[in-house]
Amino acid sequence: MTEQEPAQVEDADAPLLADPDAVDTSLRSPQQRSRTFAGILVNTALANLTTSYLWFALTFWVYLETRNVIATGVVGGVYMLLIALSSISFGTFVDRYRKLAVMRFAAGFTLVMFVLAGVMFLLAPTALILDLTQPWFWIFTLIILVGAVVENMRNIALSTTVTILIEPDRRANANGLVGMVQGLMFIVTSLLSGLSVGLLGMGWTIAVALVLTALAFAHLLTLRMPEELRAAATDAQGGFDLRGSLAAVLAIAGLFALILFSTFNNFIGGVYMALMDPYGLEMFSVEMWGAVFALGSTGFIVGGALIGKFGLGANPLRTLLIAVAVMGLLGAVFTLREWAWLYVAGIWLYLVLIPFVEAAEQTVIQQVVPLPRQGRVFGFAMAFEAAAAPVTAFLIAPIAQFWIIPWARSPEGAARLAPLLGEGTSRGIALVFLVAGIILIVAALAAFLTPVYRQVSASYARAASDAPETAAPSA
Repeated sequence: MTEQEPAQVEDADAPLLADPDAVDTSLRSPQQRSRTFAGILVNTALANLTTSYLWFALTFWVYLETRNVIATGVVGGVYMLLIALSSISFGTFVDRYRKLAVMRFAAGFTLVMFVLAGVMFLLAPTALILDLTQPWFWIFTLIILVGAVVENMRNIALSTTVTILIEPDRRANANGLVGMVQGLMFIVTSLLSGLSVGLLGMGWTIAVALVLTALAFAHLLTLRMPEELRAAATDAQGGFDLRGSLAAVLAIAGLFALILFSTFNNFIGGVYMALMDPYGLEMFSVEMWGAVFALGSTGFIVGGALIGKFGLGANPLRTLLIAVAVMGLLGAVFTLREWAWLYVAGIWLYLVLIPFVEAAEQTVIQQVVPLPRQGRVFGFAMAFEAAAAPVTAFLIAPIAQFWIIPWARSPEGAARLAPLLGEGTSRGIALVFLVAGIILIVAALAAFLTPVYRQVSASYARAASDAPETAAPSA
């Protein structure tokens, strides 16, 4: 690294690549780079399908065998907690190494962990694995979740490839396509997980996940990204550069507030993580629930397609907060009655909005943060946002299991809830959803009134207006 490179990296206010010698976009046309991005996106989609498929299946299987919402809350909460604890390291590695190399490492590691899970499932009795008082349940769950969590390193790298391969004025649209493809995989995952657990059992489900993981890894080895001549010069230190990550975030005025805004939906996401599957599995069979959730997940495709077509508007942060407020409204009302159509419609509309929240945050970061720091910024954002879901998941699962659900099913509780939430076996869960949704609405609307909202909006507008003038030399 030359003496000039650190000075370039320190210029965190510049929206350009701070180390232009590491990336040469003149090697291929924007159309050729777009095709490469499409290949990387499809590969990441296959990888996400595999990890989500096995994680969903694990959640379905554990609840059906134990009928314990604490177990599902723990599985979901541990997953998000692991993401929160590891994302800083993931972002550091993305900054220090070439993006495809990072993706290949993550894919290989995930494959190894899923092989270990398969071996353990074959050797240990099922009753022993499902005993929450024994360590085998936690070891088996942890192996699968660690494999799934490491796969998230690819998602951080994917966000940086948007900066490398896509022209600045098309990045919001590209981020929308990311949401659309991830939604498509979410649909397939939901459908396959329910059918797989219900018809094949957990053993064959693990086998299918192994085959898909191996295919994704093999395909990733065939991809090339010649624009990335070498890893961009970066000031990242060690394998867990928390100090550098925080400095990169704080160097951009209002960026921490943007991450905080994006965290709003994760708070209610922790509630859904713990209780959405139990609510659905009380209403439907596991096979039907997988199909129903797949139907609802078409909302991902619609949301991503809308962004891909129309973008996010002049102010992505405003779009983000509006989406979060509407998500809170949906969360408050989609279980007011135990009606299947209302639940499915609410899920569908909720998932339409998720790509808007994620794409808005990614677009702002790609615009205002230089490439040598983007990995750590995305990793910090993922860590901060992921930490919100385990808090609510771990908190709400035992409260719901031991107090809210029993009270709601008692004669006194059922009578009090009937005027507001109707009658049914899942009124306790509906009450939790209602309260969480109201809190989310209030938080999102209050954010519009803060000085930080105006500051971030102005910073993005300045960076966006400068981008066409400064992007040309790197083309």
